[in-house]
Amino acid sequence: MTLDVLISTMGYDGINRVVEMRLPKVENVRYIVSWQLPGDTYPGQVPAELQDRDDVSVYQLNSRGISINRNNAMLMSTADICLTADDDLRYTSEQLSAVVDAFVSNPDVDIATFRYEGDDNKWYSSREFDLSKPVRGFYVSAIEMAFRREKVVGRVTFNELFGPGEHLLQAGEESVFLHQALCRGLKGRFFPVTITRHRGLSTGSRKLAPGVLMANGAYFAIVYPFSGILRLPLFAWRNYRKGLVKLFPAMRHLLKGYIYGKRNFNHDGTVRHRH
Repeated sequence: MTLDVLISTMGYDGINRVVEMRLPKVENVRYIVSWQLPGDTYPGQVPAELQDRDDVSVYQLNSRGISINRNNAMLMSTADICLTADDDLRYTSEQLSAVVDAFVSNPDVDIATFRYEGDDNKWYSSREFDLSKPVRGFYVSAIEMAFRREKVVGRVTFNELFGPGEHLLQAGEESVFLHQALCRGLKGRFFPVTITRHRGLSTGSRKLAPGVLMANGAYFAIVYPFSGILRLPLFAWRNYRKGLVKLFPAMRHLLKGYIYGKRNFNHDGTVRHRH
């Protein structure tokens, strides 16, 4: 079984971080690098360290937005299994093999999430569970997520109005992607297996910017069409208690995102087309 690691990066700083990842050479593993170079910097010069690797392919595009980038990487993939990735990770050959082993051992699983080590010390369950029935406190990060390509590509995409680099909804692209996959009938499972190390803090460990709060509001509108509005004050209160937001401005941005989500997205997380 083959694995493509789908690395999304942007600009020359980003492609140099990919070089610094020191990607391990592993049998049946390839690295698909989707490199965004917006504006006058496109096209760019691929670093020699990546050109010299027969297991690394770099695809350039003139755009912004992480979801556009991840969708491009998916379209360029050819392996049995795809693992979404960023440019600030460290992998071992054993970790990448563990991703493949999870799918080999669980032929009914279409999409899987795992654990990562990081400075934010993200909490994880110690047991496996069905992603359609997540344990309390679970949220997905893109760098934990892998899927069977034939089950996902052409059926599920990252909503390009969500994610860093977007105008309004600057987070949540992986949560909406997972929700869409489950709505499509794909079977998902969490495995308490560490598959990478991440440097720095994730969004959930930093002060929440307005665009991140709006994205959460829109996500609640998609996933909880009836109770979502009631979840906004609880979300704001919990993050206020953590010192990540000011309470009333947070509520305002969450509500703005919730209204935007109600108007623009279907229950499965896809964009609602107006006639």
